[in-house]
Amino acid sequence: MYSAELMDHFEHPRHVGELAAPDAAAEVENPACGDVMALQLELAGETITAARYRAKGCLPAIGCGSALTELLIGKTLAQARALPREQIVAAVGGLPPASEHASHLAMAVLSAALKNLGEGKRK
Repeated sequence: MYSAELMDHFEHPRHVGELAAPDAAAEVENPACGDVMALQLELAGETITAARYRAKGCLPAIGCGSALTELLIGKTLAQARALPREQIVAAVGGLPPASEHASHLAMAVLSAALKNLGEGKRK
């Protein structure tokens, strides 16, 4: 049912946790299914040097959060803003139609975190 890539991200999630002093942070909940994802970013200039996430939800949500962090580290803010949802889906080896919501949740938390740039260190 799920791809080997998605299972790997679920069984061995990357970049889980919190950053000591994030430059951006957000938490988003999918009201339809109850999945919750939090994302924190650390920057050096315009480049994302670290990303951490936490997810409470289904296997695809955990996998998409893990893939998102891998895709973001080393990217500029402009590249992060332009990241297509399909790239997350591809990074997890595809998603069944019933699990597409997980990639939308990952994109929503990324968008929210980018809007909150500079607020993370004040928390």
